[in-house]
Amino acid sequence: MVDYAELADLADGLFEASGDDDELLAKRLDTLDGETRGALLSSDLLNAYQVFYYFFRETPDELTMERLQLHAASDLAPGVVIDEIDLYEVIFGMKDGEPVLLITDGENTLARFEGEHAYEETIRYLDECL
Repeated sequence: MVDYAELADLADGLFEASGDDDELLAKRLDTLDGETRGALLSSDLLNAYQVFYYFFRETPDELTMERLQLHAASDLAPGVVIDEIDLYEVIFGMKDGEPVLLITDGENTLARFEGEHAYEETIRYLDECL
């Protein structure tokens, strides 16, 4: 188990070393051992956008990015609504340390995508099916 104070110091060092460069932060996260990286990716020390960028290495549209920046990475456990299309919601979350994107109608899950290609699969689904 990773000590929270050590994790906070590590996060500060990562932010200082990477500045506002999302790609550099993601590369620095890649160098961490799995336990430490997992602890950071599910903590209050990173925001949900940083986790999104880490997994997908893509910058979403501005509204989605702003929504993600307003949430801590820990908020991804239950999921965060990142987009609304008509009556549908796109929810970004984490399950067992892996990214998950859901498309729901508010009650039922219409599609679920997991892993490193989940974002591009979600975009393709939305383009083709909604």
